[in-house]
Amino acid sequence: MTEQDEIPPFLYVVVCAAGIAADIDKLITAAQKREWHVGVIATPTAMNGFFDTAAVEAQTGYPIRSAWRRPGDARPFPDPDAVVVAPATFNTINKWAAGIADTLAVGTLCEVVGRGIPVGVLTCVSDDLAAHPAYQDSLIRLRGMGVRFGHPHQGAEDEEFRWERALDLVEPGRY
Repeated sequence: MTEQDEIPPFLYVVVCAAGIAADIDKLITAAQKREWHVGVIATPTAMNGFFDTAAVEAQTGYPIRSAWRRPGDARPFPDPDAVVVAPATFNTINKWAAGIADTLAVGTLCEVVGRGIPVGVLTCVSDDLAAHPAYQDSLIRLRGMGVRFGHPHQGAEDEEFRWERALDLVEPGRY
């Protein structure tokens, strides 16, 4: 196989409903600079105005996925080489750790962990929610499954959200 025949690496970006999601284009830009092709999967709530869906689709060249495809529908993305969840919310973290695959986003996360695909997470959870025992248990469980976290939680609104850290978590030799 020559370099020209190689398939570029594909990154799934899972976006949850948090205010910082409005800046998801920063993560996509950083990933594209690192030569990732990017497909976005969003929670249903995130699709309701948390980020500019048209701009993200234009930037990635792929439709945003937020619902299950019907039997017989083509797969819109190639299989992922890695997955980044940013911003990851309290709800998504807890459902994922418990295996509650009630949305495409969480179902996808459950599947990729089972396939051994690298997953990096940047959480966006208030200090109060981060102190909840269920959340702490979920972080422990996900870490035990090999999920990598960029920081334990993102509570301070004036603290910078380090989008590129998510990529560092999933790229070989950078973690």
